[in-house]
Amino acid sequence: MPSRPNPPMPFNPLTALHRAAAIASVAVALSVACGGPAAIEGPPPEGAPMSPPVVLTAAHVVTLAGPASPQAPGGAATDAVVVSAGRIVFVGPRDAARAAAGPEAVEHDYPGATIVPGLVDAHAHLTGLGKALMEVDLNGAHSVDEAVERVRLAAANGPREGFVEGRGWDQNDWPGQAFPEHGPLSAAFPERPVALRRVDGHALWVNAAALRLAGIDAKTPDPAGGKLLRDASGAPTGVLVDAAMNLVTSRMPEPTPGQIRAWLEASLGACHRVGLTGVHDAGASSAQLGVMEAMAARGELPLRVHVMLDADDPANAARLAAGPKAGDFVSVRGVKIFADGALGSRGAWLSAPYSDAPETSGIPIVHGEALRAQVRRAADAGFQVSVHAIGDAAAHDVVEAYAAVLTPGNDRRFRVEHAQVVRPEDRAAMARLGIIASMQPTHATSDMDWAERRLGPERVRWAYAWQSMRRDGVLLALGSDFPVERPDALPGLRAAVTRADARGAPAGGWYPEERLTPEQALRGFTADAAFAGFEEARRGRIAPGFDADLTILSADPLTLSAAGWDTLAIVATYVAGQPVYRAAR
Repeated sequence: MPSRPNPPMPFNPLTALHRAAAIASVAVALSVACGGPAAIEGPPPEGAPMSPPVVLTAAHVVTLAGPASPQAPGGAATDAVVVSAGRIVFVGPRDAARAAAGPEAVEHDYPGATIVPGLVDAHAHLTGLGKALMEVDLNGAHSVDEAVERVRLAAANGPREGFVEGRGWDQNDWPGQAFPEHGPLSAAFPERPVALRRVDGHALWVNAAALRLAGIDAKTPDPAGGKLLRDASGAPTGVLVDAAMNLVTSRMPEPTPGQIRAWLEASLGACHRVGLTGVHDAGASSAQLGVMEAMAARGELPLRVHVMLDADDPANAARLAAGPKAGDFVSVRGVKIFADGALGSRGAWLSAPYSDAPETSGIPIVHGEALRAQVRRAADAGFQVSVHAIGDAAAHDVVEAYAAVLTPGNDRRFRVEHAQVVRPEDRAAMARLGIIASMQPTHATSDMDWAERRLGPERVRWAYAWQSMRRDGVLLALGSDFPVERPDALPGLRAAVTRADARGAPAGGWYPEERLTPEQALRGFTADAAFAGFEEARRGRIAPGFDADLTILSADPLTLSAAGWDTLAIVATYVAGQPVYRAAR
């Protein structure tokens, strides 16, 4: 009787990363021991400037290339990195680095600082951030009246025609926590249409002029995957949730390439200032991607962008058919699908009714057979599939759809974006199938004041469960979801490590057993994010041969005290060996 073959081992991305880390660690150790730069395999990045080597020195270098930062013989500190032609050629003590770099090298010293691998936001909206920076900012508005006044002042100082747009309102911050109605907006703007996105981007607050323009009245049915909030008589109140937003946004003019470029340029500057060297753009339209590619071709996009195609954009069908594409600055490897909405607007799809609104369980958007068909189509085209799933019913549906495509060990790196409320059995399935959880730590600290009311005391234990995910063997790629949150990764690191807000509340952290260690958090924004973007062989660590994408911090994030997070700052940002941001000294 023939022997029975062993069943395939489940693919464990954490094990794969540790294997890659061990290889990188050996390379760094050899470089230090030999006292010279390691050889770089392959040509330098396209368009990299041929300039003298640069030696970057600091108090410490966190390489993430192994269990601990390598040391030179005799225990010399790792405090220097040599960069040439856009890549790292040496890591080790500064005297050896200077010798390896040669007499023509230029040295940039950052006393007291720590060099870490370039920070990467694993779930962001690059064009959306630039657009938000140019709209009415409603973040932190404490009432309907304050929000309306901000819109009125901005409109008085801006263009006189077209939609007035804004973003950032959150009814959970207002007295009574009720959704707004169009009345106050309509009184301030009786003729000009106004459209204001909720902070999570999953609800739109509009005035009567916008409702008229879209032809929305009491007879308008709720579209599939969306909801019109209504008053007791059935008339629309002015808040449109998820797919219902399209009734208004489809009446807005399409942005021009020039507008998209302006938004991207604003976003790039914001990213560099907060230490980001790369982002995973979660749902780019074909038009947005076209502008990114044109800028990258001209050397005008100094940021690594891992693009997920927006599955809702019909123009992306041709890009899907063309297959994945990798580039130095723009890679098109993913497809983004929405399974549900957001918890704050009660659009997240739960398996049981909301604890504070028992009449609803949320809004499934793409689900069941439709979701399976989209997943299969993207997978057959060779793309990584990423599905937005916040509620536990949505996450379960996504895992089931993935299970129809994935088998343990096939390393497709499919992702659940947000993964905010996930049942324990679905976490186990994610680990077994190598599914990545793309999570945003500041969502927990932003939502913690009301999340338990939405979910109840039992279900909330499944929410924002970072350490439980890791214990179950799920890799975490961390980000911010900007412009929903600030693009700054430092609050994300702090939230991940402390589970507390900027004031330190609650003391000890919100469900502190789900805190990450400082190294786990930093890996989530570096090495693990690189793995989630198929770049672990060239980014996410500081090792010879890796791209010289580096973030320089004012202190070592792995050894900070709780109070130290208050003063941690970005000192400099390097992309492909070039400084794209330096703080004033």
